[in-house]
Amino acid sequence: MSNELDLSGRVALVTGSTRGIGRAIAVALAAHGADLVVHGRGRSANLADVEREIAAMGRRVASIAADLASEADAARLARDAAGALGPIDILVNNAAIATPTPIDQLTLEEWHAHLAVNLTAAFVLTQAVLPGMRERRWGRIINLSSTSVQNGGSIGPHYAATKGGLLGLTRGYASRLAAEGVTVNAIAPGLVYTDMIAHNPKVTPGLLPVGRFGRPEEVSQVAVLLATNGYITGQHYNVNGGWYMS
Repeated sequence: MSNELDLSGRVALVTGSTRGIGRAIAVALAAHGADLVVHGRGRSANLADVEREIAAMGRRVASIAADLASEADAARLARDAAGALGPIDILVNNAAIATPTPIDQLTLEEWHAHLAVNLTAAFVLTQAVLPGMRERRWGRIINLSSTSVQNGGSIGPHYAATKGGLLGLTRGYASRLAAEGVTVNAIAPGLVYTDMIAHNPKVTPGLLPVGRFGRPEEVSQVAVLLATNGYITGQHYNVNGGWYMS
């Protein structure tokens, strides 16, 4: 492993890391030397499993359950994460909910539910970890957006709007922190094979120019790049098999 990719001594918090893309990112960061705080909405076999996998690599690891629909619980997650392993150097805002709903059936309640988990929690966690990052003049914030921002997606406008909000959050922070050693970037996966795809009959590999679904590990490779590179900031990385080309 080259020194440029070595995250030894860094502490990462990855939300929604019990499965899929979040888990792949947590494992990849650990493989490059980082200590990990992994997170799930509740205590589960999946949360315990990813904790064991990372511990087997010889990394320090803590697992914390928190319901990110609650602003107070999101703030507690940040406090408990720092209390468990030390100040957070790398924050990956991955946790999200995605309930496919026809537009004529969308409710305000559903809108607020998606906004709370997909966008407000990312804001709360970012605000919590930023003072330490700025003081140390080193930090990486990675937000998981979605190709639905560009093409509308298959979930619905409520989901696309929250993921679009993450792009504004990303660029708003990045422009103000660039001179302080803190980078802020977004990754927009499209049709990566996770539970979200497996349970959505509207999406097929035929939608993609590459002719196949993506793999979570292909997204985690980009996360490692952004965690180890101090010159990239304010960017939006599309990982979507050519579904949307920019």
